[in-house]
This record gives sequence, structure tokens and C-alpha cells, in this order.
Amino acid sequence: MFGSHLSIAGTMVNALAEAEALGLDTVQVFTKNQQQWKAKPLDDAVVKDWRTGIARLNWQGRTVSHASYLINLATHNDELWTKSLDLMTDEIERCEMLGIPYLVHHPGSFVGWTLEQGISRIGEAYKELFRRTAGYKTVSCLEGTAGAGSHIGGPFEHLAALRTTILDRTGQPERLGYCLDTCHMHAAGYDLSTRDSAASVLEEFDRLCGISNIRVMHLNDSKGKVGSHLDRHEHIGQGWIGGGATLHNGVGKFNGARLAKSGFYTVVNNPHLGGVPKILETPKGKTDGDVPWDRVNLKRLKALLA
Repeated sequence: MFGSHLSIAGTMVNALAEAEALGLDTVQVFTKNQQQWKAKPLDDAVVKDWRTGIARLNWQGRTVSHASYLINLATHNDELWTKSLDLMTDEIERCEMLGIPYLVHHPGSFVGWTLEQGISRIGEAYKELFRRTAGYKTVSCLEGTAGAGSHIGGPFEHLAALRTTILDRTGQPERLGYCLDTCHMHAAGYDLSTRDSAASVLEEFDRLCGISNIRVMHLNDSKGKVGSHLDRHEHIGQGWIGGGATLHNGVGKFNGARLAKSGFYTVVNNPHLGGVPKILETPKGKTDGDVPWDRVNLKRLKALLA
């Protein structure tokens, strides 16, 4: 099940039309301008059009929203925490209205205090979020990060501690999941450049966090080497995951045989991830041959399916 993060410019339903034209199976969107703290409520007509489009495509239960990057539920700053809590509440409410089952968000940064305090702060945020949205079906998905600086979510141990803390405060495991990003994992130090190394990474995640708790995958190659903590996405097979052996002066030259030996093969063929939406967040635009890059990256991933 492959999708891409697509624009909602004009109206949200445009993202569905573009996804269909690209030959995708699902889509990830922002439900509002992700750079703004406040957004006008969803229009009833927009909600109706979106739900009608989802029903026509038979995409119920598989679409994804990404929460605003402004949100930091781990912050020590009370004003920022309150604003983040309110914005996250709005994100959940918008997903619930649209019937989007999965809401991905970055855990946040603990700058200004300790990791343990940051994780506890997120737990407190979730206690309030789930109280405000009692009975909702939207699953909040903690996204693994590249692990730079004070950003929580690089090591799998962070993600495990977050889940434990949140469930201790809320007791609602059905509303909490994970989103893993291949670029982020590789940059955080989890080598995905070979089939075997990727299998070991997924086994470690399963041991610490439970692979059955993964609700969304982001499939991106990485401009940074393993352990670089560089969160920069590259086209599939042209970064250090799927094309590392062919990189020259920082530019990835695609090699299908090399990609087939990479961890992307392991991820797309993992039986536990078969029904998980796999979202491209690779660079947009078109090739020199005027082909959308999303279509190119989709073709490369599908060629790996066993």
C-alpha cells in the first residue's frame, strides 16, 4: 500500500485526485496550513467532498495526516506547551471529522531540561488530549526522528519509553501507534543499506516497541550517511540507503540492482507491514523527461515486491 504526501492547495480533495492520477493506493496530507497556529474550522462541504472521494476510491481506514511541525509536546515552556496542546487537539479533531485514521507527529524537543522530563511532559499532554477527544477513533502515531540534538525519537528506546509513559497516563493503547521513517532511522544510526541489516533493525524495533504497533511508514532515501542525524530526504535508490555504493560527490546515481539489495526490499516485503500505509516524502517535481518523481519512486518501490 503506497502513497505520498500531497498538497491540499485549492481544496483537500485535490490531493485525492492527484494520488489517483499517480497510481497511488493512499495519501498523506496536512489538513491545514502546517505553519500556522490557528486555522479556520473545516467547511462542511470540504468534509463531505473528502469523505465522498475516500468512499469512491475505497480508501477507508488507510489515509494519513501529518500534524504541524510547530507542535512541541515535550517543551519546558508552559506557553508553548499549551499552544502545542491546543493545536494537537485541533489536528485530532480535524482527522476525526474527515475520517482520517492516522495522525503522525514528531514527539518534540526536550531542550531546556532532561530527556526524562520531556517524555513525562508528552505523557501529560496525551492524558489531556485523550480526555478532550474521548471516544475518538483517530490513532496518534509517534514518528521516529533522525535523533539530532534534543529531539526525542531517534533511539528506539525513546519510542518505547514514550509508549509506556503515555499508556500509563491514558490506558488507551488502541489510540496510540508509531510511524517509522526510513531516512530518519538510517540517519539515527540504524543501518538500512542492506537486506540483512534492515531485517536486524526491524527485529530490534519489534523487541523494544512491537512491530505490530507500526501504523504508518515513511519511505524516503537518505542524503545523510548512517548515524549522521541529517534529516534530508532523497529519491528512492539515490541516497545512502538504496544507492550508497553508487554515490559520487554527494549525488546519487540510480542503480536498480543496488536498490534490490538494500533495506527497502526488506521493508516493502515484511509481512507485518503489508497492510501499513507506506508514504513517500521524497522531493517533488518532475524528471528531465517530464515524469512526476512520485511516479518514478513508486515504480522503483513496486519493482522490489517479491
